[in-house]
Amino acid sequence: MSTKIANKTVLVTGGAGFIGSRLCKWLLADGHDVVCVDNLSTGRPANIQDLVESPRFRFVRHDIVAPLEIEVDEIYNLACPASPKQYQEDPVKTVRSNVLGAINLLDLARHCRARILQASTSEVYGDPHMHPQPESYWGNVNPVGPRSCYDEGKRCAETLFADYRRQYGVDSRIVRIFNTYGPRLLPDDGRVVSTFICQALANQPITVCGTGQQTRSFCFVDDTVEALVRMMNHPTVTGPVNVGREDEITMLELANIILRLTGSSSQVRHKALPQDDPCRRRPDITRAREILRWEPKTPLVDGLRATIEYFREHLNVGLAPVQVEADESHIDAPVAISA
Repeated sequence: MSTKIANKTVLVTGGAGFIGSRLCKWLLADGHDVVCVDNLSTGRPANIQDLVESPRFRFVRHDIVAPLEIEVDEIYNLACPASPKQYQEDPVKTVRSNVLGAINLLDLARHCRARILQASTSEVYGDPHMHPQPESYWGNVNPVGPRSCYDEGKRCAETLFADYRRQYGVDSRIVRIFNTYGPRLLPDDGRVVSTFICQALANQPITVCGTGQQTRSFCFVDDTVEALVRMMNHPTVTGPVNVGREDEITMLELANIILRLTGSSSQVRHKALPQDDPCRRRPDITRAREILRWEPKTPLVDGLRATIEYFREHLNVGLAPVQVEADESHIDAPVAISA
């Protein structure tokens, strides 16, 4: 199944982020005009440094809690901090980004008659009682815990995407992204892969939460991006569809692989398990495999090697800033972006 379709104007919110910037690059390579919107709270200008010279790429600094006015054909919504450390720093803002942001972008899609895709998350399953997790599972989420700003925010966004489709006929799609890793992860974002790699490269203790027997399933970023594009390009499927790698690994196993690949002298040190941290996480990707003809291709070791090399090159290297169009309106009024 090819991801190539006719030229379109595509809006990517969170487009300067870890996944969003790779998506922008993919869409440009497919011949589309790309408008990248990001408030740079967790995204970085360096991530789009290689894109700004393209006449088909525009970056606008803007927070999606304020409406946008722009004519587009497709919208990918990736605008939200994705690591517990990031989204717990300002939990109210996280909820606003998820809920108000979804409403604003769905209103834009309705106005433009654009197709819109929500990058949801495996966190909607919470600490699951069903394993692996199929899309039919409703989850086990603490609605008042420290992670609920993200978990419930994403669940509410899914509700909005479904209701805008039913009530207004908006062509909306939902994907649930499981743990994704790769180059352009932030070194201090608190995600386990970036944390372990940075600690190993610095020969610092590898901090494993709890016993280290909790599991995750890690998908390389390029595989995740391909799934998003396939979902957007499918003529009928609305989702939700799980996107992730089925291989399940414990945190201790991950630490040991990273230690071996980096040649680090670090030792493993255990610390307390955070509240509501899921014990097991593994996607059932039957739907993605059958409907999207997609499954991840990158073996974990190969993806980790690429990620380690990125951190070796960039961990202590400053990159030149990118000139951006600043938006000072925040949440007071719609922002019109000229074509």
